[in-house]
Amino acid sequence: MHHLFGVVLGQKDLSRAGDLFSLDDSEIEGCLSEALEQIKIISSSPDYQTNDNDQAVVEICITRITTAIRETESIEKHGKSLVALWESCLEHNLKPSGKDEDTPHAKIASDIMSCILQNYNRPPVMALAVPVAVKFLQRGNKELCRNMSSYLSLAGISKADLLAEHTETIVKSVLQVYNHKLGSLKEQSSSLEEKMVVIY
Repeated sequence: MHHLFGVVLGQKDLSRAGDLFSLDDSEIEGCLSEALEQIKIISSSPDYQTNDNDQAVVEICITRITTAIRETESIEKHGKSLVALWESCLEHNLKPSGKDEDTPHAKIASDIMSCILQNYNRPPVMALAVPVAVKFLQRGNKELCRNMSSYLSLAGISKADLLAEHTETIVKSVLQVYNHKLGSLKEQSSSLEEKMVVIY
């Protein structure tokens, strides 16, 4: 691993994390998978959800890693480690809090999702990603679900057979979103009717 990545992730040193952006993409490309594995260890620790420093370090490092992957076009090389970190988020709470704020692991999942699924036209990457992406559809985060569905539809256009075995899960997810919206509309309609009755 590059020395600076080792310091930032090994010591969870937020004060040095920004320095990662001063490095050339080619200088760190070779160690990105190792860095992703270290991030997975940090984000899986019991106190991660309440540790603001660790969350900030992870967020900065993921941004730096995904940027380097895009710029060096090395998604196929690092896809396995990226998907492994992404999938590890499923082991944690992804539902927004009462303030509609994403949980720490939902933020990780969202940041990684765009980096992976923007490569919907690369079958080797999608073969790794689609089985994991489908799991997120059932985890109760509507924003993640909506974005995931958009990317999956693009993947389906590019290579439909990747989605074939997951059709039932995808359809159920779409119906859940539809039913939720329908329920919200009914509640709003009932509330409006009650107000009109009071007025008249």
